[in-house]
Amino acid sequence: MHDAAKIRVMRFGVKPNARRIAFLTKIERPSMCAESLRMRLQHPSRRRLAEASSCLHFCFMNNDFPEPQFITANGVRFAIYEADGDAARTNPPILLVHGWPEIAYSWRNQIHALADAGYRVIALDLKGFGRSDAPKDVALYDIEHITTDLAGVLSALNIERAVFCGHDWGGSIVWSMAQWRPERVAGVIGVCTPVKPRPPVPPISILKKRFTEKHYFVQFQEPDVMEALFETDIERFVKMMFQKPAPRERWASLVPRIYDLPGRFKNAKEPDTDSLLVSDDVIQVYIDAFQRSGFHGGVNLYRNVDRNWELMESRDETVRAPGLWIGADLDLFLPPESADGMEALVPDLEKHVIAGSGHWVMWEKPQDLNALVIDWLTRRIST
Repeated sequence: MHDAAKIRVMRFGVKPNARRIAFLTKIERPSMCAESLRMRLQHPSRRRLAEASSCLHFCFMNNDFPEPQFITANGVRFAIYEADGDAARTNPPILLVHGWPEIAYSWRNQIHALADAGYRVIALDLKGFGRSDAPKDVALYDIEHITTDLAGVLSALNIERAVFCGHDWGGSIVWSMAQWRPERVAGVIGVCTPVKPRPPVPPISILKKRFTEKHYFVQFQEPDVMEALFETDIERFVKMMFQKPAPRERWASLVPRIYDLPGRFKNAKEPDTDSLLVSDDVIQVYIDAFQRSGFHGGVNLYRNVDRNWELMESRDETVRAPGLWIGADLDLFLPPESADGMEALVPDLEKHVIAGSGHWVMWEKPQDLNALVIDWLTRRIST
C-alpha cells in the first residue's frame, strides 16, 4: 500500500528526497505511469508535484483492486475479489455484496481498509453482473436462489459463517440472508438499505399506486425492454446514475419524476463533469462491466420483487444476528427515515447516518463509512 504521509508531502509541494522517489516508483504500475512519476519527482515544482500526485492516484485506481478469482457455487461461476488481512483466521470473514447498477468494484474504497483492520474480505460480482455468469432465466434471481448462491460461495471458500455487508440491492440481500440462512451469518451491515416488514399486499402494486406506473420498479417488470433500452448507450446510463446528490430542499420538486429512470435516460443530456461522483476511469470500469454482462441480471432482481414477497409469507422475518445500518442523509432513494422502526425486526441493531452523502456513500464518503464499519466490527464481531 502507498504511504499517505508521503502523498501529503507531495501535495503540499515539499521536495521529495531520493528515498521517497524510490518508494513511489517501485510500486507496480504501467511503465508509462512510472516513467511519468520519475520525471516529475526528479524535477520538482509545485505543478509537477501536483501532476505526480494525480498520476499516482491514477495508477493506484487502476491497480489497487484485487484481481478476480473464479469459483463455482450453486451451478454458477462467480468472480470474487479477495483482500486477506486475517491469515490467522481470528475473525469471521466479510462478504461485500453490491447493488444495482454496480459490481464488486463498487467496494474499491472499502476492501483494503477492512483487510488492514484485520479481516479476510471478499467482494463478489453477483450472478448477472461483472465477470460472473449471467443466466437470463428470471426465476434464478429470486431471493431463495440468491441466498443459496451466497451460502454456496461460503462453502466453496470453506467459510462457515461470515459478516454480510451490502449496499442498495446488496443491502436487501444481506438482510434476507440473515432471515433465510441465519446459520451462515455472523453479522449484517446494511449500507443505505433498511430491512422492512413484509407489506400486506404485493410491493409493485403499492409503488404503482403511490408513484404511478412510471416508477422504475414498475417499468422494469416488462420483459426485455429495460435492458435493451439501457444497452443503447451504456456510458450515458452510467453517468446518469452516478450523479452528485440533490439537496433536501429540492426533493419535493424531483419526486416522482426522479423515479422514472427509463424516461430520464431517454431524455438525458451529457452530464457536466463536475456533476459526476466518480472519475472517468471509474465510469469506464462500469461501462466495461455492463458491456460484458448486459443489464438483464440486475433488472431481473426487480422482476422478483413480488415473487420475494410471496416467498416470505409465513416466514420468520426476525434478524437475530448483530446488525449495523448506515444511512446517508442525502439519499433520496433510500432516505434515513425509511429505517425508522427497524429495531422491531433487528433486536440487536446499531444505526448511524452519514451527513453530506447521497446514495453512493462508498464513493462519496468512504472514510466515514469505513470508520463506522470498522468501529462496529471491532466492538461487536472481533474475537
